Amino acid sequence: MKVLFIHPNFPAQFWHISKAMAQMGNEVFYLTMATNGNRLGGVNLAIYKREGEMAKDGQGGAAQPYLKPVEEAVIDGVSVAHALVKLRDEHHFAPDVIVAHTGWGSTMYCKDVYPDVPLIGYFEWYYNAVGADVGSFPGEKVSLEDKIRLRTRDAFHLVNLEACDVRFTPTMWQRSQFPAHWQEGMQVIHEGIDTEFCRPQAGRKLVLKKAEQHEALDLSKAKEIVTYVSRGLEPYRGYPQMISAAAILTQQRPGLHVVIVGMDQTCYGTEPGNGQTWKQYMDDRVKYDKKRVHFVGHLDREAYRMVLQASTVHVYYTRPFILSWSMLEAMSCGCALVASRTQPVEEVVRDGENGLLANFRSPEHLAMRVAELLDDPERRQRLGKAARQTILDRYDMHDCVKKQINMIYGAMK
Repeated sequence: MKVLFIHPNFPAQFWHISKAMAQMGNEVFYLTMATNGNRLGGVNLAIYKREGEMAKDGQGGAAQPYLKPVEEAVIDGVSVAHALVKLRDEHHFAPDVIVAHTGWGSTMYCKDVYPDVPLIGYFEWYYNAVGADVGSFPGEKVSLEDKIRLRTRDAFHLVNLEACDVRFTPTMWQRSQFPAHWQEGMQVIHEGIDTEFCRPQAGRKLVLKKAEQHEALDLSKAKEIVTYVSRGLEPYRGYPQMISAAAILTQQRPGLHVVIVGMDQTCYGTEPGNGQTWKQYMDDRVKYDKKRVHFVGHLDREAYRMVLQASTVHVYYTRPFILSWSMLEAMSCGCALVASRTQPVEEVVRDGENGLLANFRSPEHLAMRVAELLDDPERRQRLGKAARQTILDRYDMHDCVKKQINMIYGAMK
């Protein structure tokens, strides 16, 4: 069988399934814009570039700001469609099935090139002005302009929902954000966690060599290490609450170290303004011990795993938004977890059973819950063991890949 995966970044959510399909003897191509230096055995890479430029008005801005995400999606969709024709005509590859991430518009015109080829869409998020990440907490106001902007943004998602023959999403929470009449046929299949790589290692010490993002860090003698991981240091992932809680904890506990993994950038939501990043913004407002709060930037997989395995208590915070891999990987490593009491987290974490939950808006409550676990080694061990078992039972890569394979073959006519 000839299988085509499409995602602007490689390997992203199709890492495990594309590799598995290749290992089964299928001819697998992965159409992408950026390989990030990655390679997967048996998976052929095909690179496409975005064609065309955004429309401009007389002042050099977008023709209509709310249309920018839709226009970007159309550009991506057109680029993918042309790349499909090139794969077919120049490289003689015509897929039997296409599996694609829909979030950038990649799937919009696949059916115009291959009307009879099953198209399977990975649907990550549908924007709503009420009930999710936007205006999710008391006192936050959602303006009419916000509502118009979000409704317009969903235009290309609706095109994708109509275009795809099979639709799937990684969590029940994420499925619940889509229009009700589309939820019924949408499968919930997580991409899976590599529980063999993300595993506990008793007595692991945290020692990082000097790198571009950070100085050398030796915490091999530290008795308490609180860890936090996020792609970007931003409010969507609770960075302001985390750094505020770190200030409280380091003041209360002289031997405590905090390790923060993530880039000083905003990946979701808006920046604070005045040319500042959220780290800079919080540094002006929160005083913490900079000798014991360590920012290590982006880490490779081995160093990242070391941080999780050496963690005394791990913190994961998020608005009601897409659930991060990092929380599930931390649980798979057996971390004693303190996480936000928000809907995506509550789908996985049961307070007092496989982790602790804290109020998202209260750094004081977060600090208190972390201290609870720091003071109770037996409870940490019990929660960490239960956390790993949750991942083994529900999110193990091998089980998730089997479900995805069944979905792919089930789509074949």
